[in-house]
Formats: sequence, C-alpha cells, structure tokens
Amino acid sequence: MKKYIIQKDIATTTSHIEYEKELNEEQLRVVLHDDGPILVIAGAGSGKTRVVTYRVARLLERGISPHSILLLTFTNKAAREMLRRVEHLLKIDTRFIWGGTFHHIGNIILRQNSHLIGFNKNFTILDNEDAKDMIDVVIKDAKIDKKANRFPKASLIKEIFSYAVNTMNNMDTVILERFPFFFGIRDELSHIQKLYTEKKKAANAMDFDDLLFYWHKLLMENKDLREYYARVFSHILVDEYQDTNRIQAEIVDFMGLINRNVMVVGDDAQSIYSFRGANFKNIMDFPVKYPETKIFKLETNYRSTPEILKLANNSISKNKTQFTKNLRSIKQSGNIPVLTHLRDVMQQADFVAQRILELRDDGIPLEQMAVLYRAHYHSMELQMELTRRDIPFEIRSGLRFFEQAHIKDVVSFLRIMVNNKDEISWKRMLKLFPRIGKRTSDHIFDYIKTLEDPVGVFISKKIGEHFKNIHKENIEIWARLFKELLFFYEKEALGDMISCVLKNGYTEYLKYNYPNFEARLEDLGQLINFSSKYVSLETFLNELSLMGGISGEEIISADREDERVILSTIHQAKGLEWKVVFLIWCADGRFPNPKAVEEGNIEEERRLFYVAVTRAMDELYMCYPLITFDKQAGHIILKPSRFISELRGSTYDEWQVSDTDYRR
Repeated sequence: MKKYIIQKDIATTTSHIEYEKELNEEQLRVVLHDDGPILVIAGAGSGKTRVVTYRVARLLERGISPHSILLLTFTNKAAREMLRRVEHLLKIDTRFIWGGTFHHIGNIILRQNSHLIGFNKNFTILDNEDAKDMIDVVIKDAKIDKKANRFPKASLIKEIFSYAVNTMNNMDTVILERFPFFFGIRDELSHIQKLYTEKKKAANAMDFDDLLFYWHKLLMENKDLREYYARVFSHILVDEYQDTNRIQAEIVDFMGLINRNVMVVGDDAQSIYSFRGANFKNIMDFPVKYPETKIFKLETNYRSTPEILKLANNSISKNKTQFTKNLRSIKQSGNIPVLTHLRDVMQQADFVAQRILELRDDGIPLEQMAVLYRAHYHSMELQMELTRRDIPFEIRSGLRFFEQAHIKDVVSFLRIMVNNKDEISWKRMLKLFPRIGKRTSDHIFDYIKTLEDPVGVFISKKIGEHFKNIHKENIEIWARLFKELLFFYEKEALGDMISCVLKNGYTEYLKYNYPNFEARLEDLGQLINFSSKYVSLETFLNELSLMGGISGEEIISADREDERVILSTIHQAKGLEWKVVFLIWCADGRFPNPKAVEEGNIEEERRLFYVAVTRAMDELYMCYPLITFDKQAGHIILKPSRFISELRGSTYDEWQVSDTDYRR
C-alpha cells in the first residue's frame, strides 16, 4: 500500500481554525478530545455532520496522515461533502483520506487482496438487476420450474440472501423469522444460495452484499492482514452508527482492533431500520465493547422550536432502552404543536389540504411543507383530495397510491368485468398466474376477443378445451374466481370483488413476488374499505382513472411552478426537515403498527414517532380520524395513538374542527 505524506504546513499542533468561534461547547468538546474510542450521541438537528467534519480537520492539524484516516458514511455523497468542507477549512487535498460508504471502502480493500479470497482483482460488481438475472440462471440450472409451482421471484430471493449476509444469520433462521411461508422450500433456497455463490466466483463477480461479506471474511481469516489494516488506520470515524448492521459493526471492530481510535456518531433515538437488518444493539453496546469509551451528547438543536422539542423530549423519554438526552432549541419560542381529531379520513384529508393552502397564503412555500405517515396507504385519501384541489404534491414514499403495481393488478380484474374487450387488463391479469407468460397471454386474448362472453368461457372451464397446455390448477381457479366476481359484480359489492381476487391466488402471488407483501396487503385492505363508498363499479373505476396527473393551475403562479407539497413515509423522511409537518393517522391501530406491537418493537415505533415530530422546524400538526370503516368490522371508533395519549397535555394545543372552519 502506498504511503502518503501530509503537507508539512499542517503537520503541526498549531491550529489554523478558530474552533471556539465555529462550534458550540458540546461540539467543541468532541472535536478537541484526545484519542481513544468516542461515542457521540447526536440528537436530531444538532449538527453532527459539522462535528465529523471538524474532527477530521483537527486530526489533520494534529499531524495525522490522511491515509491513516478512515471515514465511513452511508452515502458517498455524504463523504464527499464532509471532505469538501475539510478542504475548504484547511486548503488541502483530501483525496488521500479513505472516505465513503462501507461498500466503497470494501471494494478498494478487496481489489488489493482479492487473491486471498479466490478472486482476480478485476472482478465485476453486479448491480441489482445483474444479480437477479444471475439468480434466474441458477434457478434454471437447478431444474426448478418456477411456473409449474409457485416459487419466489429472483428479486425476492436476492432480498433473503441480502438480509442473511447483513445480519450474519443462516438461511434457516432468516426464513423462519422473516419469511416463514417459504419454510417448506428452505432446502431449495439454500441450494440456490450455494449455486449462486459458486456462479459468482466462477464469473469473477461480486454483488453489493459480497463487498461486505468478503471484506469481513478477509479480516476474520487473515490475522496478519487484520493487524496490518488495524495499524494503518490510526483513526476511524463512522457516521449514522445507529443504522449499521451486524457485519458492518464487526468490520469496524476489526479495523479498530489495535489503535482503538474509533469515533462513532449517531442517535439511538433515530434507530428505525431494523426491517433492513440495522442492529440497534450496535450503538447501545458500543461502550460495552470499548469500556474506555468517552460518551458525548449533542443536545443543542438548530432545527426546531422549543415547543416542538418539548413534545419530542416528552415522547422519547418513555423509552427504557436509550442514552437519555434532552434537546434544547436555539430558536425563539414558536407555535405549540397542534393535535386535532377529525370526523373521518375524508375530513382529515380536507383539513390538511385546507391548512396547506392557508399556510401558503401566509408565505410558506409548498416545498417547505410535508405530510408524513406510518404506512404508504395512509396517504390515499389525501392524494385524492390534493388532486381535486389542484395542489401539486411529490411522493417520496413510492408511486402514487393508484399507480402501484399491486393496485393496478387487482383493478385489472375489475376492469374486465366492466369491459370484457380491455386488452391491457386481460393480459395483465392473465400473467399473474403460474405458467402464463407474455406469449400465452397474447394467444389467450387473441382467442377470447372474438367471443361474445369471454368471462363465461372461464367460468365454464371451456378455456381449457381450447388451450390444452394450460395448468389445470389455473383452469379451476379461473372458474371459481370469475363465478364469484360475476356474482358480486351483479350485487355491486365492490369490496367483495377485491376480496375474491385476493382469496383466489393474488395473496399467494404477493408472497412470492414482494418482500413487503404485508404492506401491499394493507394497501389492498384500504382499497377494499375505500371502494365501499361507491354504489357502482363503473363510478369507482372512473374515479381511479381520474387520479392520474395533476396540473396545479389554480395554485401555482408562473414564477413558482416547481412547488410541491412533500408526501412521505416517516422512514423515507429521516434526515430531512420542513418548516411545517403534518403527521396523519395518529390513531391506535395505525401508529404504532399493530404487528410491531405484537412483536415487541414498541420502542422502535416510538423512535419512529420521535423522528417524525423532529422533522418539523416551526409548525407541527398531528391528526387522526375518529371513525374509520372496515369491510369486515364495519365502522370503528378510533382512539388517539398511545404516543399521543402518553404525552403531557401541556406539550400540544387541541383544535376542534368543524366542516367549515379550523379553530382552537
């Protein structure tokens, strides 16, 4: 490995930066601290990026060589921005600092030592599409007929493999804990994983997860190399440590084995990604692994008003497992957060839309307002209301509700019942069933488009007489499915039509095609409830069709045509901030997520609530409907979220809302 000499003019303890002027006292203590392991608990909006940047600058001023500094971040953009700021502070070239994501640094180290793990240094890195294609080839080589029997898609298999690598669990454990419905094919999945690993090695290729897996393997199995890197990197800094998974934490420990100058920065109160494999224990157990750890807390908040922080502090104080802290605002006093209950979900959407317009009239740009929610389907009615009012919005949590694949899949069945000549819907629907690909669906449609009653051909099973090679199970399902669809269509029972699609194969389809199938089922459950408002299928489908584009002509003036209200799940909103935040569906049974409560993850759900409220800079509105409708249970009276009920009343102001005005 090359050695790089730090510029002589900064290889000194003389400081060129006036740290006392640039940093507050909390930040200053971190930046000027001596060597040894450091844990920085950086509260929301407390300037953690500034602390990491100035710490790197301080190390360079002390004479630490750039090539001895390892900076690990969760995006390469974050690393580049931090190092750019260091260059600005010290007027030096920071290219020789090892900065980037875990995967970026892993790639560099593996290319230098590829021969030790059986790869050539010019190995290819497979992107996600390449990886899925290779898994498809492996499945074919393993003689598994994906069409004859339901078998998970390559993209889902890749998710399972990825979760196993990042949590360092074996396949049986991952399947049992996360994908229990695949337990019957666990041997096949383990075999595919073995073949996939062999095929990648034969092709001299690695996927993204391999960059961590082999980096860890390299350090674990090669004592000399492990000690070499532990000596080379005299100082290691890790950003967003609360989001690291098990394999990343162990890599950090290997790299910091000798010098132990490991500084990790994060906020345990913002650890919300366990579903991706992030390990909350990493940040909580850091002082256990490094008993000599010095713990610093950044509690000065530059983002939110004192009133918003009072509510946030009160909420997170209910968590038992945490590093206790109390955020303090530098801002002057502002508006007390608002809690308002609405009659139903439609009035909730109406309130949010109306308040957005009022705030914009007060001079707050649309892009400085965000609506956050626990689950994507919570935004459905709001999307409709914003569209009706021509209020432009941007969805950060995925596609618009009615543009999602699973919604369009189910709607295709309904469209066929209204218009049996709908080619797009027929072909989309047919391809959802085993052993029906593009070619077969084309042939089937070419036949049924000539018929007077194509639905009847499926009900009578005569479709099987014309297409002898169609799987018998499909013929049986189609007969049952279309018979039920026709029955419920004639009764105008829209919700039952959707339920019948789910019952006759589509739920299984979701399980075998999407890692987040439960969230998609929640979406469809909401679609069932929503459909109950319509007296005819035609009216319902017409409404969906009109949910396409939005113009915003009545709201946006020529000089502000790019304005958009932001709609986002809380998970997608982490790290962002807006002047005004609306948190909707703050009702028990919606937030916290019932399954998370059942699995004992209530503290992570409360951390999610904490993340949501700390996105707000100036104004926070928490809303929930008093009544909702469920197809099975009928009308349900909702209570406020337990995260609201447990707050001190002095932390929020309650508004009573009528149909015509919004007032305290």
